[in-house]
Amino acid sequence: MRSRMMIVMGLVLALFLTGCSFGFRGEETKPAEESHETKTEPDTEKPETTPPETPSAPESEETEPRETEETEQDGPREPAPVPDDGKIHVHTVTLNVYRTSIEVGLTDMPLVTMLPTSAPDQREIWSSDNESVATVDPYGRIKGVSEGVCTVTVASADNPLAYAEVKVTVCRLPEVTEPTVIDGILLVNKTYRLPASYNKGVDPEAEAALEEMTAAAKRDGIELFVVSGFRSYEKQTNLYNTYVGREGKIAADRYSARPGSSEHQAGLAFDLNSLEQSFGETAEGRWLAAHCAEYGFIIRYPADKEDKTGFMYEPWHVRYLGLEKAKAVEESGLCLEEYLGVVSQYAIE
Repeated sequence: MRSRMMIVMGLVLALFLTGCSFGFRGEETKPAEESHETKTEPDTEKPETTPPETPSAPESEETEPRETEETEQDGPREPAPVPDDGKIHVHTVTLNVYRTSIEVGLTDMPLVTMLPTSAPDQREIWSSDNESVATVDPYGRIKGVSEGVCTVTVASADNPLAYAEVKVTVCRLPEVTEPTVIDGILLVNKTYRLPASYNKGVDPEAEAALEEMTAAAKRDGIELFVVSGFRSYEKQTNLYNTYVGREGKIAADRYSARPGSSEHQAGLAFDLNSLEQSFGETAEGRWLAAHCAEYGFIIRYPADKEDKTGFMYEPWHVRYLGLEKAKAVEESGLCLEEYLGVVSQYAIE
């Protein structure tokens, strides 16, 4: 009898232990807390930051947006650990943009801030995880190579654990084969581009009108001279990329046209005397604004019209329309986009 009781108790104990082990095994499949340290690392001797491998989540939890949250983080990361050596080290890297879209052949340059700014070593290490899509130079100039998406990383040379990432989308715009003419006006702006092959040089009629205007200004004691006239598509590409490398795409897009969107390529625009907005308040600038329509020109980018023209105020930039059109636009009080009822906005911002 006693032996039977012992056998029964043994069976009960075995079943109890088996049930406990099932319970523990269930907890082992609980998803680990999300980590934001698994993104592509810059090409530096950066310590491993990938979290330990965890068991797969059960089917009921497979819809958690873990991957999306990690790959679409917009903003600075959590401060990175720093060496405990009594020195000031970088712990955070921030950017002015965490996503950018660029055209093939054009550039962008995110602006970097390393914190604390008092850290003596502010050097940057840049890398692209797919150079067939976009490359990046040591100064952070990202250049579109082919259509696609990649991640560009900037890390602190002082502390490679401190880094930031920008998601780069590279696009190719449809080829333009013919210029746009509306109401007899060749329209060139951020929406209406010129073909890359459009290369007629300075328009003779516009050049003659400019000479007539500068001669009239001289009779009034005003000296007007050309700072910039015709530019080819290739020259505009180089100029635009230079400005982007200096101040970034967001700033450059306010005052420098992307290739194909510059009136200078049309041979109908001239920059006169100065490239400073204060030119509008000089005797030369006031004379130009008051008299340019008499010779077929308009101030193409007036003050307080940036939301319509796409470009900041440029009192030095005149565009030839011909006498009739120039006077009509001036008398309307509208910028050219308003006068023609069109917009000026890049397809890829």
